[in-house]
Amino acid sequence: VQLQASGGGLVQAGGSLILSCAASGRTVSNYNMGWFRQAPGKEREFVAVISGNDGSTIKYADSVKGRFTISRDNAKNTVYLQMNNLKPEDTAVYYCAADLPGGVTTIPRFYDYWGQGTLVTVSS
Repeated sequence: VQLQASGGGLVQAGGSLILSCAASGRTVSNYNMGWFRQAPGKEREFVAVISGNDGSTIKYADSVKGRFTISRDNAKNTVYLQMNNLKPEDTAVYYCAADLPGGVTTIPRFYDYWGQGTLVTVSS
């Protein structure tokens, strides 16, 4: 499975971005898909996860709850992260990741495949 994250960029505080994570190599419709981020000098942290198939289970980090929305389009083998009301502290490289079918997890080391990351910079 190869994951390609895109959609990052420079945005002012209060603005919005949509990140995409396109999978190739095989279908990921039954994989749990997560978004993580890593700011300079900090550890990679969980942002959001959506369960495989119908996406019925979704979890968010408290820091993004109410501002970010994760979704998936299994027909396009793609997962999205809609980010609204962005804050300077959201600045980071954002990574998408795929976890083999099972219970959703927020722990990075349990994910099996990772994309290359896309940089989001929020100016104040």
